[in-house]
Amino acid sequence: MIPKLSASAIALALTFSHPGKSATAEPDLATVRTATARFQDVKVAIAEGYVRDPMDLCDTATMMGKPAHLGSMGIHYFRPDLLGIKGPPNPRVNGSGTHTDFRKPSILIYEPRADGSLQLVAVENLVFRLAWRDAGYSEPPSFQGVPYDLMEDDPRTKVDEAHMFAPHYDRHVWIFRDNPNGVFAQFNPNVSCAAHKPAVAGDMSHQHSGGR
Repeated sequence: MIPKLSASAIALALTFSHPGKSATAEPDLATVRTATARFQDVKVAIAEGYVRDPMDLCDTATMMGKPAHLGSMGIHYFRPDLLGIKGPPNPRVNGSGTHTDFRKPSILIYEPRADGSLQLVAVENLVFRLAWRDAGYSEPPSFQGVPYDLMEDDPRTKVDEAHMFAPHYDRHVWIFRDNPNGVFAQFNPNVSCAAHKPAVAGDMSHQHSGGR
């Protein structure tokens, strides 16, 4: 049985308040889940402009130098327009977007299944640090009172903690898979990359999602 987000996790997340914003200024988790439920079919996501990570990675904690017990993220599909990405990495992926509305997330995260399908497990927003600062913000973005995580490569390590991206802030929201690490954690031990099979070039648009 696929784990579902527990009522207690939703209730806990909803207790946070967003500094400087009214309670109606941003959506709650239930609203985000309803607004993004259609993306459980990855073909819908592709039709709306989401593209699969060109590196075709299924990200795990160990790939980013973290303990294996933290779990995985999954396969990322993103909207280049919402991220403000204009071209190929130079030398890293960078963008000018400052989009943070989780009702239309810039990134969707899927778990690969043994039958070749993809299952939506989380949504994510990401803004590049320089673009965020250029927009006049001195503090990281936040959601439900929780600041986004800062992701930046440490050149002293062998792994790339920012997975070929320029320094950026991101926030994962696990609204389609229960996460014992927390609804806003980076990784989820209930997500596995064991069934990941790299998509054939030119055939990524034919991925399909499994039933719930």
